[in-house]
Amino acid sequence: MYNPPDILSLAYKQPIMHDQLQLLQEKEQQMPGSVQYAIKRYRKHPQWNIEDTGVLAYHFKKSAPQENYVELRFCVSGNMYCNQKEVECDQCKLNTSKACAERVESIDVMSFRFSAVHLSQFVKPGKMKTITDEVLQFVHPSSFSKILPLCGRTRQVLEALLTHTYTDSLENIFINAQTQMLLLYSLECMLGDDKEIESFQCKFLANEADREKIVKAREILLQHIGEPITIKELSRKVAINECYLKKGFKELYGTTIFDFYQSQRMEHARYLLYEKGLTVTEVSMMLGYSSISHFSTAFKKQTGLKPCELLLH
Repeated sequence: MYNPPDILSLAYKQPIMHDQLQLLQEKEQQMPGSVQYAIKRYRKHPQWNIEDTGVLAYHFKKSAPQENYVELRFCVSGNMYCNQKEVECDQCKLNTSKACAERVESIDVMSFRFSAVHLSQFVKPGKMKTITDEVLQFVHPSSFSKILPLCGRTRQVLEALLTHTYTDSLENIFINAQTQMLLLYSLECMLGDDKEIESFQCKFLANEADREKIVKAREILLQHIGEPITIKELSRKVAINECYLKKGFKELYGTTIFDFYQSQRMEHARYLLYEKGLTVTEVSMMLGYSSISHFSTAFKKQTGLKPCELLLH
């Protein structure tokens, strides 16, 4: 199955360690005859710089057309979530208390999956003219992902989906209407992008065995946080060509192997310093650095702070 880039990692510009995310709210629902959608709201770490991001993922499998779908994924930050109620407490709604203890800043991740059967109802008979027509009819020959700009209209729809108060049948009608608007705005972004679409694909990753090797490579990197490993060693461990490994990793995870490895090491360092209270010397040794100065330089390059400055925050 085609695996589009992780939307959180794209928004953060580097991989996020999901096990360190604090889930505030989760909702998943299949709308009858329409769309399967999911919303996850996480507490935003004060030091994270998240860029609002959208992705359109087209999944095509010629041998199993029932598995074809188009999925929209969005990550937005800066919204407020209230722990007191599913939406917001009265204080938050009325803005009577900006310092409400129950109100926290969130990172909101949303996905909307449209089946081929659902999309087929919008297909107009006749000659296909655009990439949009190919997508709606599932005749575009290979899976791809496309980054989507978040315009004002899209932001309004996403905000409405996060804050609405409809329930039961009215909620179903509301969500169906809003997701159709999201689909419209997203497909509009693709008009005329026939050539650009080709750049979103890495053809050898159509091979499931190769994708599994890339996933395995990522797991090995995470296991060697304190023991640096070269790309050559990594390629041998997973039995794949170095060039394919680098290209495939970038395609699947939206970042280079080196940047992923460094970001994971520094995220782990941040966790050990900020959450566990270890010293700079202890963390430097745990991550396999030959000197504290080398560790401090790498940490500042990744986070913008010296390790000692983080301890003061």
